[in-house]
Amino acid sequence: MDRLSSEEQPLQMKRWPKKTIAAGYHHTVALQSDGTVTAVGDNKYGQCQVNGWRDIIAIAAGAGHIGNSHTVGLQKNGKVVAVGWNKYQQCDVNDWLDIKAIAAAWRRTLGLKTDGTVVAVGQNNEGQCDVSDWHEIVSVSAGDWHTLGLQKDGTVKRAGNNRYGQGNVSDWEDIIETAAGYLHSVGLQSNGTVIATGSNKDGQCQVADWRGIVEIAAGSNHTIGIKADGTVIAAGRNNEGQCEVSGWSNMIAISAGCAHTLGLRADGTLVATGRNHEGQCNVSEWSGVQIPLLTEEN
Repeated sequence: MDRLSSEEQPLQMKRWPKKTIAAGYHHTVALQSDGTVTAVGDNKYGQCQVNGWRDIIAIAAGAGHIGNSHTVGLQKNGKVVAVGWNKYQQCDVNDWLDIKAIAAAWRRTLGLKTDGTVVAVGQNNEGQCDVSDWHEIVSVSAGDWHTLGLQKDGTVKRAGNNRYGQGNVSDWEDIIETAAGYLHSVGLQSNGTVIATGSNKDGQCQVADWRGIVEIAAGSNHTIGIKADGTVIAAGRNNEGQCEVSGWSNMIAISAGCAHTLGLRADGTLVATGRNHEGQCNVSEWSGVQIPLLTEEN
């Protein structure tokens, strides 16, 4: 899949696609090319009950570091649907309108509106939902306790817990994508390098030597990157094999959950590695997954 180089692509031309694969805490979700959604894995709270969804253009899955999860879908008409664990009203999104991108984390859901503002619902004990005054946002990502908003000028805003320095992003520049894990934050720069801040207990922030990266994802305690040649690199906790991606190739999208990692091939098939106790990695027979489109507006 062709990607614009940093020289061809000013910061205003954001190139990340709407997400078509999502790794939750213990479940996996994929958007099919016909606008329907498929899910597998833990369904204790109904987070995999997406069979009736139609006209979906993007998906997200809550992926906290301890238990429980929900699934979110963005419809073509700018409305949002959600299923799963709803103790903190993180699934109360039915009244949202004019949404162009979504993100989900443990206990909350975020929506990026077409006017560049952000809405949030769910637990807010750490201020992680205090985003109502954000403007000119082009992308949002969510960790367990903090939220990142990428601005048009390539700088990053944050809300929520900063106990481990995961919110120390005020000096980041030339960022074209962000990702947030349990206690760490990751930024992809326009030159293909990656920066990270926050907890590094498992080496999840050891990305300073990464080069030629075109997409990033953050799991609870691990970080994943796709290289321009379609191969994948990983850093961080590997207790369940979630970082065993060195043999992957021809990848065009990735997603990282609590302890498993997903990769989407250019042919619309999926690969997965990591924890599979709940069947969340049983995706080898899936096909027809929507290929993310690179567009100026997302």
